[in-house]
Amino acid sequence: MLENLEPAPKVSSPKDFRAGVVFDGTQGTATTEGLADLPNFDDFLLERGYPPEEYEIVGSPRTSQWQQREGGDWLTSYRFTFRKKVADFDLPALFAMAKRTKSATNRGKVKTEDKSLIICPADFQIGKGASKGGHEETIVRVMESYDRIEEQVKAGNYEHLYILDMGDIIESVSSKAQFEQLQSNTLSPMQQTDMAASLMFELIKRMSKYAPITYGSIASNHCQNRFMGQAVGKPGLDDWGIVIAQQLRRLTTELGMDVTYLIPQPDDEGFAFQYGINTIGVVHGHQASRPAGVKKYWADAVFGEQWLNATVDVLISAHFHHLALEELGQRQDGKGSKFWVQCPTSDGGSDWFRRKAGVDSSTGILTLELEKNTPFSGSVTKH
Repeated sequence: MLENLEPAPKVSSPKDFRAGVVFDGTQGTATTEGLADLPNFDDFLLERGYPPEEYEIVGSPRTSQWQQREGGDWLTSYRFTFRKKVADFDLPALFAMAKRTKSATNRGKVKTEDKSLIICPADFQIGKGASKGGHEETIVRVMESYDRIEEQVKAGNYEHLYILDMGDIIESVSSKAQFEQLQSNTLSPMQQTDMAASLMFELIKRMSKYAPITYGSIASNHCQNRFMGQAVGKPGLDDWGIVIAQQLRRLTTELGMDVTYLIPQPDDEGFAFQYGINTIGVVHGHQASRPAGVKKYWADAVFGEQWLNATVDVLISAHFHHLALEELGQRQDGKGSKFWVQCPTSDGGSDWFRRKAGVDSSTGILTLELEKNTPFSGSVTKH
């Protein structure tokens, strides 16, 4: 029965194998020569001019093995990623640095038309560290999105702008397996809240030069007030995103800025508002365990005559970290279709989901245009 078994093929060094170090000034990749024993990677970098007090190894090394000759020693080459360590920082200096990424723009007055733009920052999860970086990298991505959004606003001649915090604006420390989340956090909850509020105020400040603003915030799972892992209190009040909205209201009111605010009723997690003939529902999406469940949640809410009822023409959600757009049933006025709009994320990545599902998505902030007297037809932009 076993006479046809063959030995495993000999593993050879790849033809294009080269030991060495490649570094772009921020991040690099190192490949060792073939070694018989596990090396000290810090010493390997030090010998090549990258001292461990300034550079750190990221993730786990990958390996390649081969045998020198028949019966000879097995050699292993190690390939690993390293990066320059982030220096100590304080939040005001870091935020000032992020703001310098803005491009120069002409901030003159524009003529307005009967249309508005909805801007949907979603799942910033400030304070989260993952494969796409920590809060520093998230801030840079967000500010780059702001630049692109501002170009759209300048060209759009909008009479009104809506900025909707779609939830999970901070990472928190207790919205999932707590010790895992504490390990991955790059900021304390207080620092997370301060940074998230600063980022949202920056967006309000930039957009207020073009049109009046309505700022909205809804309840979300990462921002929930939790005790021993369980949500406590009233969702429409006891939520860090809504607390940020309250602080922004105080600040913009004191500065005399033309900004109004929308938050849920104390016992609700979302809200709806109307612009012209379009009624927009806003919810984070954690009410469903899977993206398709958001549509069922909407249908059930209509049946239960909740705030998310049959008058809503467009439901905007987040939570699932990717862009999706789906045309659903008829509008109540019969003038077109209802739409479900799912927002992309700006966070540093959800590595646990990528490992489990095998997929990931690019980051960005979604915008959609509304015309006052025209039903929404399903066009969105990802910045």
